[in-house]
This record gives sequence, structure tokens and C-alpha cells, in this order.
Amino acid sequence: MGVKGAKRHLKRINAPKHWMLDKMGGVWAPKPSAGPHKTRECVPLIVLLRNRLKYALTYQEAKMIVKQRLVSVDGKPRTEMRYPAGFMDVVSLEKTNEHFRMLYDVRGRFAIHRIQAEEAKYKLCKVKAVELGPKKVPYIVTHDGRTIRYPDPSIDKNDVVKFDIETGKITDFFKFDVGNVAMVVGGKNSGRVGVITTRERHPGSFEIIHIKDANGHTFATRMSYVFVIGKGNRPFVSLPKSRGIKLTIVENMSRKKA
Repeated sequence: MGVKGAKRHLKRINAPKHWMLDKMGGVWAPKPSAGPHKTRECVPLIVLLRNRLKYALTYQEAKMIVKQRLVSVDGKPRTEMRYPAGFMDVVSLEKTNEHFRMLYDVRGRFAIHRIQAEEAKYKLCKVKAVELGPKKVPYIVTHDGRTIRYPDPSIDKNDVVKFDIETGKITDFFKFDVGNVAMVVGGKNSGRVGVITTRERHPGSFEIIHIKDANGHTFATRMSYVFVIGKGNRPFVSLPKSRGIKLTIVENMSRKKA
């Protein structure tokens, strides 16, 4: 008899490395439920509460926390402890009045970045598609699975919109243009932040984007991995401790010695 449907279990050894689960802590890992982010591009709420923020010691404690509707993702209480929180999501804890934004560090791991309540009111969403719906209603689809109707006609694919979580409206948008600051969200340069300098077009293949960071180092990555986070040099979200600057081994050693 064949297997029906998707796999319902995930072994710890096959879990994404950026969850940073200890190898000897058991056989199984929590498998993220179906949601707006892919399995390997998210962190389930149980891993967030138990392994990262240390608000729960056990599986049962994490379950009790979310069942009391104490954890919100993008302004909505989530009672499923396997709910996938992904890039740019705002995770809020009501009891402690804390807010966190899911960003990447320069090693490509999720940095649970603490933010102020004012910044927790919005998030940035990358536009994946611009379409016309029934009765020719224009809409956009974002990287976190949202469908937003009647967007600004200037918004194109790969642009980024500033989304107000409370009202569900677009308040601003950033074009995918040379000169704007961006974060890399995939590949070996994941988590690095810099200004887009050039765009190489390769018909039939991947378009390559060249980026220059604040230290003057340049690197290249695929266009699909680039996520614009502001206008000019100014990012519209606060960045983790490293500010998206990847140091060389020599620079790292000299900084530790200083």
C-alpha cells in the first residue's frame, strides 16, 4: 500500500540547520504545518518559544502558551505551535509586551530581532506576482502568501511594499532599482545587506545582481534572492547586531583580539 499525502513527521537530523537543534536531543523535530512559508525557510513557533527564546522548557509548555492565544504572528493570535514564522514576520508576545522580527544573520540563520512596538505595526513584503482577477480587479501576491487588491499601478514584480498589519493596506513601496539598499535571503551570501550596484540580464538563465556593502565589499547573487528593504542607503527596518556586514576570517580575528 502506498503512502498518501505529504509526510507528517520530520526527523531531527533532517531538520533545517538554521533551527540549531541539538543532534542528541531526540529522534524527532517539530514539522511545520502548512502555511505562508516553506518548511526550510521558516521556524515553527515551538522552536521559537522553547529553543530560542527559552520561554518554554518542554513540548507541553510551548503548547500551553500558544493555546492561551499569547503568541501573535503579524497581529493574529496563532494557536498552532507548529505554525511557520518566516522572513519579515512580526512575532508578538502579549504578556511580556515584546515584539520580534524574523531576519537573517550573515550566516544565513534566522535572527530573532527584538523591535519596538512602533516598528511592529508594519512589515515589508516582496511582490511575487502582479495579476488581474475576476472583473479585471488588479492584485499582487507577496512572498508571505498575501493577496492585496488594487495596488498602486507603479508596483511591479520584485518590488517591495510596506504593509500596515493593522489596516491591511499598503502605505509605501520600494522599487527594485539600482541604488536601493537590499538584504540577501538565499544562497551563500544570505543575510548580507548592501546597496544594489548593477543588474546583469541573462536571457534564459538567472539574472545576477551585484551588491556593495557598507565596508565596500562587493558580491553577486541571483535576483530571486534579493529583497529590497529601503530607499537609497536607508533601510526601513532595524537590522540585527552585525548590520548585515560579513567579516572575513582575518577581520573577525582582529576584532576579537581588540
